[in-house]
Amino acid sequence: MNTTDGTLDVVKNISLNVPYRRALVIQGASGSGKTTLLGLMAGLDQSSSGDIILLGEDLTSKNEEQRARVRAGRVGFVFQSFQLVQGATALQNVMLPIELGGKADAFELACKHLQEVGLESKADTLVEQLSGGEQQRVSIARAFAVEPTILFADEPTGNLDAKTGKQITDLMFRLRDQTGTTLVLVTHEQSLAERGDVHIQIESGELLNAD
Repeated sequence: MNTTDGTLDVVKNISLNVPYRRALVIQGASGSGKTTLLGLMAGLDQSSSGDIILLGEDLTSKNEEQRARVRAGRVGFVFQSFQLVQGATALQNVMLPIELGGKADAFELACKHLQEVGLESKADTLVEQLSGGEQQRVSIARAFAVEPTILFADEPTGNLDAKTGKQITDLMFRLRDQTGTTLVLVTHEQSLAERGDVHIQIESGELLNAD
């Protein structure tokens, strides 16, 4: 990948295809390159060599703005640290990507997706006043609100207790089944990994196995 200090070989010699409407699980030890791989696949980072095709678009020669246009309205993200807008309500956080996508019915769609994650009663609550599990449910509602073709999730249960983590896992896969969204998941949680359709293991930036 390219950095401000030049080229850094974090991942190398990896070739894979992610089937539509399936769940790909990426596993590996800390520092193995799994989060970097996810970032490259999503076009958040730029590779120094090779080809990355996202939703039929070759990201290799595109700049950051062009890659963002490829993702707009078609790609969702769920992060371990939630990455919600502080000082805004749950409803406002879910409405944001819908409004950025130019849809006129942002309020109705946001309410619908909050209801799907069981948080309609917390719509007007500031996100910093929600529990960790509730914040992650808001982030999932926000991700699915744009009706993405593909959802990238980086350790989505990493900051949650086992019970809440299972609820979040069940929720993501239920929404996947309802919408047909492809999931790409980075996780060290075995219970989440077992739900995947395709599994890859990486070590020191290289692919060990795939099934």
